[in-house]
Amino acid sequence: MSAHYKVVIVGAGTAGISVAARLVRASGELRGQVAVIDPATMHYYQPLWTLAGGGAVKKETSGRQMASLIPDGAVWRKEAVSTFHPEENSVITSSGEKLTYEYLVVAAGIQINWDGVKGLKDALGKGGVCSNYDYNTVDYTWQCIQSFKGGTALFTHPNSPVKCGGAPQKIMYLADDYFRKSGVRDQAEVQFFSANASIFQVPRYAATLSEVVKRKNIQPHFRNHLIEVRSATKEAVFEHVDTKEQKIVQYDMLHVTPPMGPPAFLKESPLADATGWVDVDKYTLQHKRYANVFSLGDCSNLPTSKTGAAIRKQAPVVVRNLLAHMQGSPLTATYDGYTSCPLVTGYNRLVMAEFDYNQQPQETFPIDQSKERWSMYVVKKDLLPIMYWNGMLKGLM
Repeated sequence: MSAHYKVVIVGAGTAGISVAARLVRASGELRGQVAVIDPATMHYYQPLWTLAGGGAVKKETSGRQMASLIPDGAVWRKEAVSTFHPEENSVITSSGEKLTYEYLVVAAGIQINWDGVKGLKDALGKGGVCSNYDYNTVDYTWQCIQSFKGGTALFTHPNSPVKCGGAPQKIMYLADDYFRKSGVRDQAEVQFFSANASIFQVPRYAATLSEVVKRKNIQPHFRNHLIEVRSATKEAVFEHVDTKEQKIVQYDMLHVTPPMGPPAFLKESPLADATGWVDVDKYTLQHKRYANVFSLGDCSNLPTSKTGAAIRKQAPVVVRNLLAHMQGSPLTATYDGYTSCPLVTGYNRLVMAEFDYNQQPQETFPIDQSKERWSMYVVKKDLLPIMYWNGMLKGLM
């Protein structure tokens, strides 16, 4: 069996749906000619999972039925892609069907590698080992925070790209706040083990976060990443990124940000670069070898933080350049690497970090966004989800 579409979009996450919505809005001729391929029945606004893990929202508010979000005019193929054949302008689906296209948009997201830390998969969800990086485990993070009576609470950031680079530390700040409110902070030791060299890559915001860590009496350990969880003895094994020296740390609570990487079906494809990410020009988002292929979001090799905010700026660039390419015109739309990390530093406090490829601030509001603010917390918790569901996924912003 086979089918043909003008545009095939692989992935119905933030990036895929945003691009599909913009394409069918931009050109009536594309209605019924844009296929979105994704097997998932639910779509999640994952930035809310940090707040769910901290007890500030219910995780159920983060999900909607995928069928309700596929844009009118796009065709949803509810299956997975197994193989790419860009030389033949085709993909093979998990059912074995061949779908041919004139243009391809790859928006396949990022793969969470729970097996990347020895013992993590078996330890997760019990014995104080938790993670906000899965809908099914985020409730247990809140249970761990509520039931914590003192001891050592560890929070980790892996030696890999991650969805939302600030998320591994946001939950730590919320946990610290809750420990203080529940009267156990004096009996607690909070430690942050990060493979990164500093608390944040942009100096303007790193300065604020360094003060937050100091104020909260959190012990940071940089260039260290988690390699093993020994749940029977409640031990976490860390390795120094540079020296390979290992250290064993006892824990009472362990919040793990698992290692992540490109989706397996993409990593071995002709579309990938040497590291497995889709190989695109960082300004036009066009593939470097296949001119009729574009990519955006977490699966691309764009050298910026992997966030929904980045996708909000990438999607219009992809659509404008794709439409220009269809017409044989030059690609004039450019992406400057803009991304945003709303860094929750406690209940009702947030640093709204916005920056570009050069790690230069690109702030939206006429205030100093490097400061912790209640107003920015409200933006993240209440306003951004509305903008996401009603604006971004409909191709309106």
